[in-house]
Amino acid sequence: MKQERHLPKPRELAQLMRFKSFEFDGRARRLAKAHTIAELRAIAKRRTPQGAFDYTDGAAEAELSLARARQAFRDIEFHPAILRDVSNVDTSVEIFGGRSALPFGIAPTGFTRMMQSEGERAGASAAGAAGIPFSLSTVGTTSPEGVREANPQGRNWFQLYMQKDRDKSMSLVQRAADCGFDTLLVTVDVPVAGARLRDNRNGFTIPPQLTPSTVLNAIPRPEWWINFLTTEPLTFASLSQWDGTIGELLNELFDPTITFDDLAWIRDQWPGKVAVKGIQTVTDAKAVADMGVDGIVLSNHGGRQLDRAPIPFHLLPAVRAELGNDVEIVLDTGIMSGADIVAALAMGADFTLIGRAYLYGLMAGGREGVDRTIAILTSEITRTMKLLGVASVDELNPGHVTQLQRLSPIAREQRPAATSQATTPGRTVTQKRKAASAAVVSSVANPRRSKP
Repeated sequence: MKQERHLPKPRELAQLMRFKSFEFDGRARRLAKAHTIAELRAIAKRRTPQGAFDYTDGAAEAELSLARARQAFRDIEFHPAILRDVSNVDTSVEIFGGRSALPFGIAPTGFTRMMQSEGERAGASAAGAAGIPFSLSTVGTTSPEGVREANPQGRNWFQLYMQKDRDKSMSLVQRAADCGFDTLLVTVDVPVAGARLRDNRNGFTIPPQLTPSTVLNAIPRPEWWINFLTTEPLTFASLSQWDGTIGELLNELFDPTITFDDLAWIRDQWPGKVAVKGIQTVTDAKAVADMGVDGIVLSNHGGRQLDRAPIPFHLLPAVRAELGNDVEIVLDTGIMSGADIVAALAMGADFTLIGRAYLYGLMAGGREGVDRTIAILTSEITRTMKLLGVASVDELNPGHVTQLQRLSPIAREQRPAATSQATTPGRTVTQKRKAASAAVVSSVANPRRSKP
């Protein structure tokens, strides 16, 4: 069909030519282009020296645990309900005796000022502004007093690695309590440091050393080095100084002899809520719950300790079914979007923690970058909840999500039997293993249980 044509009139062109005003603030301009956590990560990688970026981005050995944890969130199917009033969505939750405006908080991260000079102060102040908890690590680069100063009215949590010098450890715990920190996260999955091969290959040390390779790597990233060299030197609440790799430091500091008795003793020293971080089996979840702790954090340490560790998101339904509603369950590892957080809540988590997602924002743009991380996740959470047809976090339940699992365990009786013929009193090793296998239920349960 023939169309009539005419030259556009100036006023018609003027309506189309509406240009945005130029943003002179380079940081704001850069962050505005990031619409996902993955895009913040790409900005962070461009602006951060390789050693610091890889320390954040990497995991243990072949990094299978991290990849699997992220894939588990990709492998979900949502089931939306229609014709629900979702004009207003309530994203707030109760966790460990207090309110959080959003169903996630900032996880404890070590050596944070090596990622970006504003470090924990940026994270704490951003968390306070957003109304969510901030967690300080034992190996953080800001003191408990500094975090309180950055987030004086918000909720601050302290994460404890028990050190060989227990007096020093408990001195830190006492300082956190004196600063009004309301929750203690006792991390139990680091008897020794994981093999973080990226750090070894980069020769990454504390503090970062100026070598020919780091100088070359710094040339396109002058802002990071200027900030690092012109701000206060790195200090750690847990040690006065160190000159070596991070793995060597962790092995030097942390006590591999910690037992359940020690955990009970630590619990009794803390005046507030206590949660155990690093739970990776249903059995251990039940054991610490029976001790009377307030919560657990299902976590494989972001894949940074035991490679091929259990996937926390896959473990979640079984742990919720075992514990019921008596103990609060927090989940971390693998979260890269608000949809991941919504899925975790639907499958039984009371709360989630973000580590790398927060650090990507920090490296991309300091305090404003952390704000951008929180804004992206908030938008994604709100939109996902509305599309699912739920107006509050309490309405989320397992019926909203199906976990599509790629890695299904082989039934134990189908696994090849050991071929060793070494003998033990009465039976061979092979016979004993077969007998043990016969006593184990071969199917893997994945129950669904609604939250209260």
